[in-house]
Amino acid sequence: MKFPPFAYVVEPLDAQHNRSDFECGVEPLDRYLKQQASQDMRRRIAALFVLVDQDIDSIAGYYTLAATAIRLAELPPEITKKLPKYPLVPATLLGRLAVDQRYQGQGVGSFLLMDALRRSFNSEIASMAVVVDAKDDKARDFYEHHQFIPFPEQSQRLYLPMTTIAKLFGSSA
Repeated sequence: MKFPPFAYVVEPLDAQHNRSDFECGVEPLDRYLKQQASQDMRRRIAALFVLVDQDIDSIAGYYTLAATAIRLAELPPEITKKLPKYPLVPATLLGRLAVDQRYQGQGVGSFLLMDALRRSFNSEIASMAVVVDAKDDKARDFYEHHQFIPFPEQSQRLYLPMTTIAKLFGSSA
């Protein structure tokens, strides 16, 4: 994994973080961080983590994690044959992932994704996969590059099984 080329820390968003100068180039993602994120955290709707450039005390990127469920019928047979026949199986939703324009093209998005996968894998809450809803084809390509698999009936919704994530981190699940 490539690490950011600056002194950094990844931590939960709080009041000390300067969100006003964050611009990733996707207005809904910028607006979410500036206007909605704190409310979602307070209401326990999402956990939001920021990558802080400690040299200039600036948010380089962020992502959100939340609980979700996958309908067993939405998964391919090669996955479902290994799962209990419950109507829903638990998963982790990677709801948003954004990188400030000043940091794009430096591997920061991949670093944030790996951090999110590590947190999801290490969670004490059961989850069989990490799910994402790609906003566009560029985002879908990014996730597919990182081994995410599209749901058969929803090309913009993708998942990465925890068994694959375990292999990424050299563990057996």
